Parts: sequence; C-alpha cells; structure tokens
Amino acid sequence: MLNFSTFVQKLKHKLRVARALNELSQRVRQPRAPKPHGLPHPLVVSLTSYSARFPVLELTLKGILHQSVGADKTVLWVSRADYANLPESVLALRNEGLEIAQCEDLKSFKKIIPTLRLYPDSFIVTLDDDVYYRETLLEELISAYDSNSPAIICHRAHEVTVGASGLPRPYAEWKKIRSERRSPLVFPTGVMGVLYPPGVFHEDVCNEDLFQALCPTADDVWLYWMWRLKGNEAKKIGGRTRILEWPSSQSVNLRSPNTQNGGNDACIARLVARYGLPGFAASGPVPSSGQSGS
Repeated sequence: MLNFSTFVQKLKHKLRVARALNELSQRVRQPRAPKPHGLPHPLVVSLTSYSARFPVLELTLKGILHQSVGADKTVLWVSRADYANLPESVLALRNEGLEIAQCEDLKSFKKIIPTLRLYPDSFIVTLDDDVYYRETLLEELISAYDSNSPAIICHRAHEVTVGASGLPRPYAEWKKIRSERRSPLVFPTGVMGVLYPPGVFHEDVCNEDLFQALCPTADDVWLYWMWRLKGNEAKKIGGRTRILEWPSSQSVNLRSPNTQNGGNDACIARLVARYGLPGFAASGPVPSSGQSGS
C-alpha cells in the first residue's frame, strides 16, 4: 500500500508527464524552422538505444528533432541485434531527419564512440533515449560555448571530490553541482545533454580494447578521463535541471549499478592505474596505446 508521500510523488510525476506530452504534441503539430547553430564546425547529435527502451524512444526522438536550434545530423545508434526490433514509429522519423545506424553492441558507449570515429572534427552532443527534452535544450548548450575559451558544456554535473592522498574520493561522495560552474573537477553526468567540441579527447578515446577492459560499464567516467588527459575543463550551465523520464523507461537502468554497487569506483581505480591522475595530483607521463582502436 502506498503511503501518502509516495502517492503525492507519483501524482506529481504523472502531471509533469502530461504537461510534457502536451508541449511535445504542440511542438510536433506546429513545427518551427530551427535557427542555425552558428558553431565553427558541424553539429552532430548522437544517442543510442536498445530494445527495452524502444516503447518510449519515439517520444524522446521527437523532442530531439524538434529543437529551437538545428543540428547538422541526428544519429541513433543501435546494435545489429536490436535493429530488427525498432518500431515503425521510430523508423518513420527518418523522414524528419533522423539517421539510424547499426554498430557492434558497445552498450552505453554506442552513444558516442561510433560518432567520434565517423565525425572526429564535429561538435557532438550526446543525449539519452528515455527522457523529455525541452525545445531549447540544444540552444542552451551551444550558447554557452566560447570559442575563445573552449570547454565541455553540460546541464547536469557532479563535483569530483579529492581526498588528502590526491585520489578521487568514492563516487557516492561526489556532490551535485546546482549552480553554474567551470572547473576540471566538473564531472558531466549526461542525461540532459553534453556538448563535446572537436579535439577535446585523448587519442585512446575510441580504443575499444581499452575502454572495455578499464571502464566497461561507465562511459561517462571514461570520457571524463579522456578529456582530462588533454587538459580540458567542463562547464555546468544554469541552475538545477530536473530530469523527466518517460514512464516505464527505467525497467533496465545502467545508472544504478554504477552508482549503487561501486561500479564507477572500480572503473576509476583501473583508470588511475593505467593513466595516473590527470590534474588531481602530480603523476607520471600519460601512456598512450599508440592505436586508435576499432
């Protein structure tokens, strides 16, 4: 039996979903021509999905395709095994500019690795497949980019906290950042979008052997290490950003094992052993694989 507090929370979520569906429906019925993004290189929106999320994927994609600023490409990556299960409603969105591509099942890394390999000189915005995206989300990310002082731009982030030893403290102790901040210790948590300028990553970023061995379940940790190794910073924009997940979309959720069972901490320990501590404390030279991966 639900207690009163849980009942109220569920009711509020239903109301938020209803408002989001109404707004999205109006956006789709009365589309407006998107503004040019104005970036110095092409803009690619990249995301991935899998069969368990396909029932809500159409809603997410419509929110992405109907933005106030237009991307040059919007690419959905799915594994070859999942491709056959895509609903017709999702396939139909190719008529609205969606590109659907098949790749090896790299789990959450499908969100960005295939796109990085194809479009290394583009700005890439990564998004998730299970949430409502407001019309101005892309515009907000792009507007915060400064070509004179490039940084990774995100809506949601944690602060990496560092212990007296110079090592990052356990992930569970990292603090949510609720106001605008720029720092090497800003750790983008994705979901509501991350903008990666071209050239921000270490050369190992697409090396499948390495990220599968060191960070198989935590693409955000891997990406953080890769841009830190290049001496970059991230900027969290705006204030608190709430996530609205579509109902039933979290029946399978990669975020929980990583945060609740120490998955991120295990990945971080392996990255420290392999690459050292980029900017956390004095560390030795950064090794390179000498290959781009496949």
